[in-house]
Amino acid sequence: MVEELVTAGVAVASVGVMYVAAAARVVKQYERGVVFRLGRLTSSVRGPGFTVIVPFVDKLRKVNMQIVTMPVPAQEGITRDNVTVRVDAVVYFKVVDAAEAVVQVEDYRFAVSQMAQTSLRSIIGKSDLDDLLSNREKLNQGLELMIDSPAMGWGVQIDRVEIKDVSLPETMKRSMARQAEADRERRARVINADAELQASKKLAEAAGVMSEQPAALQLRLLQTVVAVAAEKNSTLVLPFPVELLRFLERAQQPAGQPVGQPVAPSAERPGATAAGSPEVARVSDDGSQTAIAERSGQPGQPGQPSQSGQPEQPQQSLPSPSSPSSPQSLQEQLPSAASLLELSPEGANSRQD
Repeated sequence: MVEELVTAGVAVASVGVMYVAAAARVVKQYERGVVFRLGRLTSSVRGPGFTVIVPFVDKLRKVNMQIVTMPVPAQEGITRDNVTVRVDAVVYFKVVDAAEAVVQVEDYRFAVSQMAQTSLRSIIGKSDLDDLLSNREKLNQGLELMIDSPAMGWGVQIDRVEIKDVSLPETMKRSMARQAEADRERRARVINADAELQASKKLAEAAGVMSEQPAALQLRLLQTVVAVAAEKNSTLVLPFPVELLRFLERAQQPAGQPVGQPVAPSAERPGATAAGSPEVARVSDDGSQTAIAERSGQPGQPGQPSQSGQPEQPQQSLPSPSSPSSPQSLQEQLPSAASLLELSPEGANSRQD
């Protein structure tokens, strides 16, 4: 009798242990339990911790309440300005109503993924390329609203949506690179022109100050020489003041002649013959020819008789011995002694003697 009671107690305990093992459930902190009793949803959702269900009658389904990060596959589409692009994104969502997420949709993860893909393709077709590249915040908000509207009926809340990358064709990348390069070149030219304008204004002010004090120009010249010499160059470039050239030009101009008019040669000036002194070549006793310049107050005209009564012979112009353009020697340039004796009356008388 006692043995039968012990055996029955052991059997009851075993059945109780098996019942508890079959009915006991543990729900984690980030999960919620949805219970279906005989296929019907119970009103209460089991919270985290230890819970018990009726074995073979109730069925517990756990739903993760954490934020889920779901990548959206890259979608290829044509923008509003007819540019083919590939855009991929990422969706952050979480379940706010476990019972709705289990009852209203078969697989809420798959439903959110498909909704995100279709919404992304719709956003691509409604946007321009510039909006996809630079105005992503507005597109992210619009994409979030498009996905969140149907997801609210599934017990799912879209936390945020981000566009990750926009892939462009190679031709479009080259075109955009040329556009960016041209824009930067334009800005560089504008900056250079502005710098030149400011520098010209400062140089004009400096020139005005230096014009008041001429010594400032000389000091600036010395500073330039010191700066150039500090670099140990073999060639020194020294600027020559233009004012000095103008001073020399004014110094070369005769009195009464306006500045800038070229100076006429002495042979072409009026009165040069009257003021000039003719050169007469004479032959010395040793046979050498010497050019002696005799100055007369008022030389006579050719063909008129001189003071001795003899007609004045025309003068012969002698070329300059130092002229670099004539290759002849001094002996060839001067007239011979015989010709001078024939021209001179005194030489003719001496020859007869």
